[in-house]
Amino acid sequence: MACNLPVEQIEELRNTKYNATVVELKKAHSDLMIVRVKPDKAIRPHRAGQYTLLGLGYWEGRYPGCQEETLPEEELTKLARRAYSLSSSILGPDGSYIKAEENDWNEFYIVLVRETGREIAPALTPRLFNLEVGSRLFMGEKITGHYNLSHVKPDDDVIFFSTGTGEAPHNYMALEMLRNNHQGKIISACCVRMGKDLGYLNVHDVLMKNAPNYKYIALTTREGDPSKKRYLQDLVRSGEMEAILGSKLNPEKTHVYLCGNPAMIGAPFKHLETGVRTYPKPEGIIELLESRGFNADLGHGHAPGNIHFEEY
Repeated sequence: MACNLPVEQIEELRNTKYNATVVELKKAHSDLMIVRVKPDKAIRPHRAGQYTLLGLGYWEGRYPGCQEETLPEEELTKLARRAYSLSSSILGPDGSYIKAEENDWNEFYIVLVRETGREIAPALTPRLFNLEVGSRLFMGEKITGHYNLSHVKPDDDVIFFSTGTGEAPHNYMALEMLRNNHQGKIISACCVRMGKDLGYLNVHDVLMKNAPNYKYIALTTREGDPSKKRYLQDLVRSGEMEAILGSKLNPEKTHVYLCGNPAMIGAPFKHLETGVRTYPKPEGIIELLESRGFNADLGHGHAPGNIHFEEY
């Protein structure tokens, strides 16, 4: 749907509603990008793993090849907004760790959603993928979220499981630990459809050469021999994760972070009347690990756990 607002009105809307500028943009392929956004005001203090909002006006154009959108006229002057975890490329141009606190930009890892499978078309990413360096957009001033390293001790082992762009907060958290000379092991496992969907693969390859306690595991589900296709749950079931870790999974000194597809995470739900917790099917990481003595961190009103999760 083409926007019929006058050019002058569009410029006024951009001037009043946008507060940030794209300063760097890299596309891994047509549907996957790493973008750095500089806000007009100073970035507030925050923790690795947290998130903020990105937004663009409904008046902005949409990327070719996406689901058609039909909007009532009164929506055209509003913003399409969505929460995104902050990401990190971890290494600067000189190969040293990025000093995140010195950055005047935030980094995001975004996949283009072309269709929703429903009548309502995806609103934001088809617009975000028209961005280029110098483009203006909205970015939230508040950076928040409980998905961070606050419970991790310097000698704890940390295991990240992610699907697709769910890797974003894990990259930022890995940077925080590596910069702080974390003594425990850091393992990041990411499952994607195709190898081209691993936007940070080169960074992880360098990290594994330079940081002896860091390991990156990439799984693809639509490449190679279909009979050998593996998912993140298989790393736990088969004992492969313990082999990589070099020891049994120990709930006393291990924190696990899950970000991405809810089916991978498998968060349990409690029956309102009986209070019985039920796991979804197929089996997710939470059920696999809780059978091994781990406990999901269910937030306010519950005892802190050692499985932390963020569903996309």
